[in-house]
Amino acid sequence: MKLVTWNVNSLKARLPRVLGFLEQHAPDVVCLQETKCTPEAFPVDELLAAGYEAAHHSGGRWAGVAVLARTGLGLGDVRRGLPGEVHADQARWVEATVAGVRIASVYVVNGQAVGTEPFAEKLTFLGAMAERAAQLAADGAPLVLAGDMNVCPTDTDVYDVQAFAGATHVTAEERGALAAVAQAGRLRDAYRVVHPEPEQQFTWWDYRAGAFHKNLGLRIDVILVSEPIAESLSAVHIERDYRKGSKPSDHVPLVAEW
Repeated sequence: MKLVTWNVNSLKARLPRVLGFLEQHAPDVVCLQETKCTPEAFPVDELLAAGYEAAHHSGGRWAGVAVLARTGLGLGDVRRGLPGEVHADQARWVEATVAGVRIASVYVVNGQAVGTEPFAEKLTFLGAMAERAAQLAADGAPLVLAGDMNVCPTDTDVYDVQAFAGATHVTAEERGALAAVAQAGRLRDAYRVVHPEPEQQFTWWDYRAGAFHKNLGLRIDVILVSEPIAESLSAVHIERDYRKGSKPSDHVPLVAEW
């Protein structure tokens, strides 16, 4: 199976690039985040024409997540929303079963600034993720949680640790909460299974100040996989070139194959 996670930062704006990616790479499953679609505006027909069924959770101009599956693989038992999240209307979690694998696409709350209400909501969301991950792990099916976690798992995943001192995405609280998700679901970071530290690559770069060209990035897009998948991973790679060209997202696709 080839699975991709990609925060597209508006599916409407990025649809030509998404369709081009599907044609070029032919993934089996795609987890999208920050689709920013109303339910009515989600491009179900365009994706189906490209060969992909879609299960989406759409909340309008903010957030929005989806799981796409190549036609014929099956896309079933769709569940939208995460029990325990503070703002269910933000559409940050959708899960479905594809070819016997339970897959969730997730867009974790940004957190804005340490000590704020959004930061507390972020920790609550990650706590709810851990509870759901434990439930899914108990079901026994192969499991993947993929998406924009808005957390750099380690210092290696930050271009300059000192530049982020006191900021979100790198705090011990956030990292501990993300690690708790992995522990609860008996999951591993697919990228680090294949690329052990200290290899440093990023999945996000700010649009401002030439951050991409200076490689001032973060690895905040993560694919967490259950042990049977981790043991059979053949490749995990970051499609950095998708940050180039016309109207790119500030994130790039992260691909796992097993």
